[in-house]
Amino acid sequence: MQALSLQNMTEAGNNSVSLLGTKQIMEIIPHRQPFLLIDTIEELEPGVRAVGKKCVSYNEPYFAGHFPNEPVMPGVLIIEAMAQAGAVAILSKPENKGKTAYFAGINGAKFKQKVLPGSVLMLELEIIKEKGPIGIGRGTAKVDGKLAASAELTFAIGNGE
Repeated sequence: MQALSLQNMTEAGNNSVSLLGTKQIMEIIPHRQPFLLIDTIEELEPGVRAVGKKCVSYNEPYFAGHFPNEPVMPGVLIIEAMAQAGAVAILSKPENKGKTAYFAGINGAKFKQKVLPGSVLMLELEIIKEKGPIGIGRGTAKVDGKLAASAELTFAIGNGE
């Protein structure tokens, strides 16, 4: 399958802002507000990799308690957003349509900088290994091109029941 990106869509005459919007993302993964943590998909190679974007707003519900005087996006939610981008990649394969990608493990998670309200979080996850319903992805989260977090995520594909 051909990788899809803003660049090759623009070259084809499509000047859309992003490859997939929230509605299209929700057709692929089961997450909904307030737990849908990616706004758009900017690049997609089904079964291989995806790049998502999250515009972090001060109005995010978790900022009320994390932390009231110094709002910081929780690291676990950064990892979850990374995983959701990966879920779009793996669930975009025709044989996975309608299925759910479940967390099976998180390895080597590292947090390098705070993610604050107003940040644009770019989330990239590449599937590096897949055997049957189990796979591993390597992910990064960046703000302004600088690494905010990274991790290796293990997932299990289920029927969503």
